[in-house]
Amino acid sequence: MSALRRWVPSHLKSSTTFEVLSACLWRCRTIALEPKPDEVVHFISVVNARPKINPPLPKGYYGNVLAYPAALCTADELIRNPVGYAIELIKRAKAEVTDEYMRSLADLLVIKGRPRVIVTLYSFQVSDASRVGLDQIDYGWGLPVYGGNARKVTGFASFYIAGKNNEGERGIVLPISLPATAMDRFVKELRWMLGEFSEHPNNGSGSSVLFPSSL
Repeated sequence: MSALRRWVPSHLKSSTTFEVLSACLWRCRTIALEPKPDEVVHFISVVNARPKINPPLPKGYYGNVLAYPAALCTADELIRNPVGYAIELIKRAKAEVTDEYMRSLADLLVIKGRPRVIVTLYSFQVSDASRVGLDQIDYGWGLPVYGGNARKVTGFASFYIAGKNNEGERGIVLPISLPATAMDRFVKELRWMLGEFSEHPNNGSGSSVLFPSSL
């Protein structure tokens, strides 16, 4: 995260890990998929709306209270602008989830029913489950080998899941699904953002990708 935060402008230094990580991954993923410049790309975040409800939900209420706000722009805007641009889009989308927003959403679902979700290859949805604590549950047999989502990761949706490396360091695991050729470009782009390359891996390859502004 310290490597990725090098790309964050000073006025956004207080951005959360979710916002910085999501902005970087959204940008890397879009570059890897090579959409047309005018293609609209989406980042969809799953927001816990419990704190937004007024009056508060009854104590002991059990169930999901979620919203799915989306940040969107053209591929050209996302790729050619610095990472701060993507962070601001994600912040703005999350801020839209208010009590009024949730009441309007509930009315819409009652009036029109649950809408069919239409996504494209250029839609990227992330749910942050890294602090749910599933990896810490002990039913008497010790800590689990894995604690996270059982749902298969699709091409457009993924999760942030708590995990540990071989040295026992805790971190965030992100399963992601991309076509093989796009995955190769994604890995190179992410490794460059992490500072593993002295120059961009696409430099001299004829790629139209522009690099984020360094700070």
